[in-house]
Amino acid sequence: MIKNIINDLKKINFLTTYNWLLIILSILIIFLTSTILSYIDSTTQDSVYASASEEIEIITRPIINWDSDLNTTDMLLPNKNSKPRHTPPTHIVLHFISNAYNNQKNPYEINDIYSILKEYELSSHYVIGRDGEIYLFTPENRVAYHAGSGELSNYPKYENKLNNYSIGIEILAIGTKEEMIPIITAERFNLIDPSLLGYTDAQYESLNLLIDDILNRHVFIQKDREHIIGHDEYNSEKTDPGSLFDWSKIISTPEVQKIGN
Repeated sequence: MIKNIINDLKKINFLTTYNWLLIILSILIIFLTSTILSYIDSTTQDSVYASASEEIEIITRPIINWDSDLNTTDMLLPNKNSKPRHTPPTHIVLHFISNAYNNQKNPYEINDIYSILKEYELSSHYVIGRDGEIYLFTPENRVAYHAGSGELSNYPKYENKLNNYSIGIEILAIGTKEEMIPIITAERFNLIDPSLLGYTDAQYESLNLLIDDILNRHVFIQKDREHIIGHDEYNSEKTDPGSLFDWSKIISTPEVQKIGN
């Protein structure tokens, strides 16, 4: 192509040798620029997804479907309650939550839970109601503020950073009196109907569906007790999901025992 252009230009008598050199040089620059840009574009597609400051290095950028296929009810918290996610999740953290401090007779009103998280600028990705309803509070492509500070065995670089690498699931439940004392007084706890303690079969069923859905979309999370943990395993001052949570109903392996025990 370049040779044809040069032959055509030779027919133009008014071009000087200097002009000739400028034209050839310009053509070469355009050709080289185009080649370099094509090379850069192809290499960036296979570049490292996590930066040097991140704990996870992925040679090829995974295609992640952040949206659940389950029938969820959207109750999205304000963006100030979360931040953009820059690394793929590797863990699921389970919590219990209620409004037992303020309302012992009806501690599971979902709008109250939403208001509590919003007010304190906290968040989770999902909340599971007593009848198995699944609420989406924070999109998975955002970091929810649910785990706080702590450390995780086998993941020293996750210290105080687990939010960045996890999906948080709050389950509407109340633990034992001993587990709830850090949150409410014994007097308030005694006003709670015992039938409201612990977890329901509908919640376990929905939790399993949600976990399987998450695992189908996030290749770095596995269905074991290393990757699916309780809040108390990250922060020893926390008590959730508590002793009333039956791990064998979501992970039917010997690993149902707490990590490190």
